[in-house]
Amino acid sequence: MRVLFTCGGTAGHINPALGVAGRIKELVPDAEFLFVGAEGHMETELVPREGYALKTVRISGFQRSLAPKMIAANVRAVGRVVSSQRLARRYIDEFRPDVAVGTGGYVCYPVLHTAARMGIPTAAHESNAVPGLTTKLLEKTVDQIMVGLAESRAFYKQPDKVKVTGTPVRVDFRDLDKARARRELGLDPDQPLVLAVFGSLGADYMNNAMQGFIRRMDGGFRLIYATGKRYYEGVRQALDAGGLRDPAIDVREYIYDMPKVMTAADVIICRSGASTISELTYLGKPAVMVPSPNVVNHHQEKNARVLEKAGAVKMLLEGQFDGDKLYDTVTGLLRDKAALERMHQASKAMGVTDATDRIASIVLGLAQKGKAE
Repeated sequence: MRVLFTCGGTAGHINPALGVAGRIKELVPDAEFLFVGAEGHMETELVPREGYALKTVRISGFQRSLAPKMIAANVRAVGRVVSSQRLARRYIDEFRPDVAVGTGGYVCYPVLHTAARMGIPTAAHESNAVPGLTTKLLEKTVDQIMVGLAESRAFYKQPDKVKVTGTPVRVDFRDLDKARARRELGLDPDQPLVLAVFGSLGADYMNNAMQGFIRRMDGGFRLIYATGKRYYEGVRQALDAGGLRDPAIDVREYIYDMPKVMTAADVIICRSGASTISELTYLGKPAVMVPSPNVVNHHQEKNARVLEKAGAVKMLLEGQFDGDKLYDTVTGLLRDKAALERMHQASKAMGVTDATDRIASIVLGLAQKGKAE
């Protein structure tokens, strides 16, 4: 059996594909895999590291602006779609897959569209609450749409084609419970833990807010706070200058043991990307979400609103709060155990613990159906 995966741009698109490929390899040991990604993006590092073959195409996204520079960029983007489809056809002819699966990123359109036109069974996974442009364009073409959240089905014109699978999380999230995670981190089992994290690079607005947050801390809880690589030194210097260093505050550049820290936490302050949502709902963690305003089509805000409506998170928008407001929101939750439990239950109800198996089953089913035909 040969399976083609296409994904790219962010770890949130790549890691689900890697997880599903790994599961299929367990179920079908002689399966062969080919990944097709975007030239110069994160997949060129992550995919080969896991031992999978990778081919690339040159692709770029469309700009939602009528400015002359943006119009010119869109003309180039159209040209790249056409050339990438030709290249995708060559890769597909050489590999001869039984099924093609896309897990997100602009690269999915030329690859899945080409595969479908060649008669290959196709499936697309959308991890955001609201479908992006690529998924919308592929809805009529692919055989199966898979979504991370049940609420997402309402946004599709052909809901009968949509299956709720959840979004796979890293295997490390499955091996811990809260008590064990706290022991391994050396934490007091009875002292609340707040985790604050805003992506690997960090966010200037959030780091400024966190300094105000830390000024209000009075020892009632521990804080593990990732500044992001580009802001670490500046934040440390600012905290030192303000006399804000405290044993209860663990400031890091990056959190390498994220599954363990998230499992140990009582409340998480975070962005609302699709991968973060899948991890939060897998664990059932209450969160204060601050969507990134710098993503296409406000996807993160739309993600956060779905969870907020379900009662799983509190949402704050950049520009509409400061460190004091953030602190009051978090400590209000920590004091209200009943509210935390309701948020835990709401979040857990949205999570899918067997997402990898669900997607693998659909992929294998499509492959078998294609062979039968």
